[in-house]
Amino acid sequence: MQIFLNDRIVPEHEAMVSVFDHGFLYGDGIYETMRSYDGIVFMLDRHIERLNRSASLIHLTVPSPDNIHDAVYETVRANGLKSAYVRVTVSRGKGPIGLDPALCPKPTFVVIAEEFREYPEKYYNEGVKFIIAKTRRNLREALDPKIKSLNFLNNILAKIEAKKQGAYEAVMLNAEGLIAEGTVCNIFFVRNNILCTPSVDTGVLDGITRELVLGLAKGTGMQVWEGNFLPEDLFSASEVFFTNTTSEVMPVSQIGDVKYAVGEVAKRLRRLYRERVRKAVMDDA
Repeated sequence: MQIFLNDRIVPEHEAMVSVFDHGFLYGDGIYETMRSYDGIVFMLDRHIERLNRSASLIHLTVPSPDNIHDAVYETVRANGLKSAYVRVTVSRGKGPIGLDPALCPKPTFVVIAEEFREYPEKYYNEGVKFIIAKTRRNLREALDPKIKSLNFLNNILAKIEAKKQGAYEAVMLNAEGLIAEGTVCNIFFVRNNILCTPSVDTGVLDGITRELVLGLAKGTGMQVWEGNFLPEDLFSASEVFFTNTTSEVMPVSQIGDVKYAVGEVAKRLRRLYRERVRKAVMDDA
C-alpha cells in the first residue's frame, strides 16, 4: 500500500508517525472518510469543506483545499484503485508531552486509500441489528459535534456494548435521553409516513450522507421531520435505517426486542443515492 504522508507518497512500511505525535498521545486531530466510485471520490469538495470546519474549530492548520484534493487523488491512483475507501487524517503533529497546541510546530497530514470491501448484500436485503447503548453521547457543550475528532472513545464504548449483545451497531442517546446517532452513522426512521431523523441540536454530527439523503427525500415530496425523539419513537416506527459514507443507506431489522421489515423508503432512498453517485461519476469522467 502507498500512503500520502505530509507532502509525498511513501510505501506503507515508511509511513511512520512519531510516538510524540499529539494525535497519538491525546487524540488531538481531525479526519474525514469518503468513498471512491470508479476512480471518482464522491462529494470530495464537501468532505474537504467539513475538514476545514473541524480544523477551524480546534485551531489547527491544514493543507489548502487544492492540496488536499490533489493528495487524495494521488493516493487513490498510487494504489491503482477504482473502488476505494479513503481516509484523510490531520493531527496536531509531533511535540513534547503537554496539552499546549503551541508545542507542535507542524501538523501531521495523512491520506490512506485502500480497496473498498463491499458490505454483504444480505445486510441491505434483511437489515442489521441495533441496540440502545447505555453509553451516552458526549455533551455538545463539552465537545462540539461539528468537530470530526480523532478521539472516538465515547463511540468505541458504545460499539463494545453492541458487540457484547451480538448487534451490528448501537443507537446513542444524549444526556437528556433523546436519540442522537449511531457510533458511526446517522439514524432515520419512518412514522406515519413521515421521515424522521434527530436534529443536529441533539448533538449529532451533521453527516454528509445524512444531508444528501434528506435532500433526496424532500425531492420525492416526502415529509421530513428533524426533531427531538425518544427511544419510544423508534420502537413505534414502521421502518428504520441508517446512513454514512461507506454504508450509504442501510436498513435496520431490529433494535433491542423490536423488529422491523426492510421498508420501501430505505430501498427507494438507497436507489436514489446510487443514481446520484452514478451521475457524479459520469459528470467527472
